Amino acid sequence: MQRTYKYRLYPNKEQIRKFEQILNTCRHLYNNALTQRKEYYKENKKGLSRIKQQKLLKERKKENIYLKAVHSQVLQDVLFRVEKAFALFFVRLKVKDGKAGYPRYKSYDRYDSFTYSQQPGFKFTDKGLKLSKIGIIKIKLHRPTQGEAKTCTIKREIDRWYACFSCQANFPIKSIPQRAIGIDMGITHYAYLSNGKTIDNPRHLTISEEKLKRVQRRLSKRPRGSKNRNKQRIKVAKVHRKIKDQRSDFLHKLSRRIVNSFSFIAVENLAITNMVKNHYLAKSIADASWGQFLSYLAYKVEETGSKVVRVNPKGTSQICSQCDNRVPKSLSVRVHKCPYCGIKLDRDYNSALNILQRAIGQGLPESTPLEIANRQSLN
Repeated sequence: MQRTYKYRLYPNKEQIRKFEQILNTCRHLYNNALTQRKEYYKENKKGLSRIKQQKLLKERKKENIYLKAVHSQVLQDVLFRVEKAFALFFVRLKVKDGKAGYPRYKSYDRYDSFTYSQQPGFKFTDKGLKLSKIGIIKIKLHRPTQGEAKTCTIKREIDRWYACFSCQANFPIKSIPQRAIGIDMGITHYAYLSNGKTIDNPRHLTISEEKLKRVQRRLSKRPRGSKNRNKQRIKVAKVHRKIKDQRSDFLHKLSRRIVNSFSFIAVENLAITNMVKNHYLAKSIADASWGQFLSYLAYKVEETGSKVVRVNPKGTSQICSQCDNRVPKSLSVRVHKCPYCGIKLDRDYNSALNILQRAIGQGLPESTPLEIANRQSLN
């Protein structure tokens, strides 16, 4: 399994200057590589390969002092990024019938990371993280990495710096109780579980919305290109970062609790891209980040040997979970009342039960005691 571990860096002023210089050099190299490919295609009517660009880079490096100041692995990774940008461009061309956007030039804000593709370009020491041509940097290792670190990416997030290590390791399978659970994602409640428990929606964006509006109003009044506007832009970005960090922390903790409590997890296969087209609910749906939560579940279950099954969400709230009869209702009706069997329960609870029932036929292990699982609470 491959995992990425992210740690906070605490570089000094000289190291920050080197980071910024490397990012600037990599950005210029990226943009020049795009130009090279454009001009080469115009002259030769065929694409310029990464291998040829690496040979040209080797020649340029002999004359350019800025390129000499950057480790060779970092420079080569830039050309890999260009190659990937064109590969994805050609994929989009096929999918979107020739309407895909051409790879863009990178501005200062759009190029914020550089990568050491292998050791010994980077390595851990007793004093911190040692990076080639930069030195030893203080790092907060809040948890140990598992497996050997294959790559190290240094990333700038506004005024903070992080190191992201991609590791390959075989994780020991954790022992998880044989329980099944169905999860209905919502807005009133973040999630309704098939055992009757609810997860409150923290609404991080809504809570911070007034502060965000205030700093954005101040930003709109600053003259474009001024230093004060740039300072205010950073303040706005910091508010967004705090919201993102709060949301990510909540989703990580929630997904971990669910994965550690249940061996079979049934969720909806939501078309979130289409759902956010509803301008009445778009902000609430985006704030909930259902897609991020589902992706967290998907990679965490790999460590436990558990299973996540996605089911078609169509009609899960319209069908009675008790008698399987269809009971049509509008979105404003929040209580499910079945005229056939007489059951009365929350609309989302009914939906969670239906999601679990649909997932049973898609791979529920025979050994799972479903009757017990439905009565278990989330630990």
